[in-house]
Amino acid sequence: MVRKDADITGGIVVGHDGSRAAGAVVRRAGDLARRLGVTLHVVRVWNVTTAPRPDSMVGGYVPPFAEFEQAVISDLKADCASAGLAGDVDVQLYALRGQATERLIDAAAGAEMLVVGTRGAGGFAGLRFGSTATQVVRHSPVPVLVVPNIPD
Repeated sequence: MVRKDADITGGIVVGHDGSRAAGAVVRRAGDLARRLGVTLHVVRVWNVTTAPRPDSMVGGYVPPFAEFEQAVISDLKADCASAGLAGDVDVQLYALRGQATERLIDAAAGAEMLVVGTRGAGGFAGLRFGSTATQVVRHSPVPVLVVPNIPD
């Protein structure tokens, strides 16, 4: 069954959209989770158009959603490994199908905090604050840390 919800209790939820900037956001959230001694819950929200293509997707065959979900988790594992998280951080990964803002807010409902970046993979480069970050700040049931996108 493909997940649309995460049953998270405690810890820090961080959104990772697959963008380059998301690695810095995960690293910041991971540092905070390590200092507080809590679990870091890394969430990637996906749909068929944003998910990486499963290996079985060839010649017009569209695989089941579960294979897309596994491809998302595989990419998320690699992204978290390259983010430079401390080895003693307890990390849980989630691939949730749906709309980013809704899924992040739902996932964070039982957490201590939600962490997002100011800019992600979508939208317009000139905006200082992305639509997902704006909506999360407005509607989150828990405190939100917004990590600025610091240019390389």
